[in-house]
Amino acid sequence: MGRKKIKIQKIQDERNRQVTFLKRKQGLMKKAYELSVLCDCEIALLIFNTNGKLVQYASTDIDQILMKYTEVNMDNIKTIYNNLTYIIV
Repeated sequence: MGRKKIKIQKIQDERNRQVTFLKRKQGLMKKAYELSVLCDCEIALLIFNTNGKLVQYASTDIDQILMKYTEVNMDNIKTIYNNLTYIIV
């Protein structure tokens, strides 16, 4: 028999919310690890909890992954800007 479907909404009870966060965080990190191993890809996962504490997972060096993201993101921004300029002119 399957599990009961839950409503996706904020958990009101603070203790219950914290327990759920810890369990789901571990599950998410496990999935990220499995995806990186199975598909040979680089993964960076950043989570800020309700207290602002950073939790992170990276399949390789997180600084290298974030640098790649920044470079790709800047290239995308340049492409979008160039496309918009072309459309406007």
